[in-house]
Amino acid sequence: MAIITHRLLAFIAALMLVLLQAGAGTAQQAAADPHAATGGAQTLEDILARQRGEAVDDDFRRGATGDPSAAAPITGQLGTLGGVSDPELWRALRYGTADVIVSSRAPAAAVVIQDSGMRWLAFREGPLATYGGYLLLGVLVALLLFYLLRGRIRIDGEKTGIPILRFSAIERFAHWLLAGSFVLLGITGLTLLFGRMAIIPLLGKESYAPLAHAGKWVHNNVSWAFMLGLVLVTLFWLVHNIPNRHDLKWLAQAGGMFSKGVHPPAKKFNAGQKLIFWGVLVLGVSISVSGLSLLFPFQISLFAGTFETLNNLGLPQLVGLDALPSSLLPHQEMQLAQLWHAIVAFLFIAMILAHIYLGSIGMEGAFDAMGSGQVDEQWAKEHHGLWYEEVTGKPAHDPTHHAAD
Repeated sequence: MAIITHRLLAFIAALMLVLLQAGAGTAQQAAADPHAATGGAQTLEDILARQRGEAVDDDFRRGATGDPSAAAPITGQLGTLGGVSDPELWRALRYGTADVIVSSRAPAAAVVIQDSGMRWLAFREGPLATYGGYLLLGVLVALLLFYLLRGRIRIDGEKTGIPILRFSAIERFAHWLLAGSFVLLGITGLTLLFGRMAIIPLLGKESYAPLAHAGKWVHNNVSWAFMLGLVLVTLFWLVHNIPNRHDLKWLAQAGGMFSKGVHPPAKKFNAGQKLIFWGVLVLGVSISVSGLSLLFPFQISLFAGTFETLNNLGLPQLVGLDALPSSLLPHQEMQLAQLWHAIVAFLFIAMILAHIYLGSIGMEGAFDAMGSGQVDEQWAKEHHGLWYEEVTGKPAHDPTHHAAD
């Protein structure tokens, strides 16, 4: 009996020693990796950091997707019977490392879960819609204040009644094709972006559904007219929008928009119109390329290669950022393209609102140039004196007053 009791006590002591050694090893591992003590789960500090809006390194989970070589030899499949548990399988699906086999040949068919979807949605419905809306509202308020303080920019001299051809029929067609399609794209795009937060509360889901469906169809198909118009106006007007020395004087005098009787020299397009033209060209090409990537999902990848180039140039580090991701899932490419498309659209709309104002109620006679294509001779002398001299061969101003211009 004594021998049995002695052996039992020795066994218990040995077992306690093993447990103590295991506990010490676990404590050392937890000290090196705080997630080891939680079995690979989030720590309290991770949770608090995420609540504070701070970035949390998830590499400890990103790589914890099991050992495929330890899969059950009977089934040959990953899962709870093999070397990968359910949590590890979901992490592999989330971070795009799972070996997913699908029957579809679609480029993104194997993406079951993609981790950036909620971040994209939060940015789209948060900062994008908020600051984009403030931008457009701010432009409208600024234009209203300008109109109230400056009033309509009118012709200083008496109208002569002599018309001068300003734009040909084909030029006006290209302009209105571009302008009309842009208005439709802007309205339908804003409808789709603000539908959930602004339109549904007013009209209800039943009324918004057909509106959104029609808006999507219009947006997708009218985009081709916009791109055609962009090509046409570029071909017709590119040579006339090359900057020259007269543009500096026009800019120095702000085109006379804030002072009556001031008419800086300008050719067919003044410096302000040239800024609009180059803005339309740059933003138009950018929004067209991103739009094409959205029209043909997963076929055009814009950002992975761009990010890699920026990383190689060291540009992110210059502004204090980490390296940009150069490996993106197909859905992430689409999400970034949609965000970029919307950001460029807000800038584009803001610029065109100012252009529409000056081309309509903001300046007397400006709409005639794109309406009938003809402007009054006095209007041409005041606003585009150098162009007037080129097309008529007559001086735009009395030589005694030319120095003032």
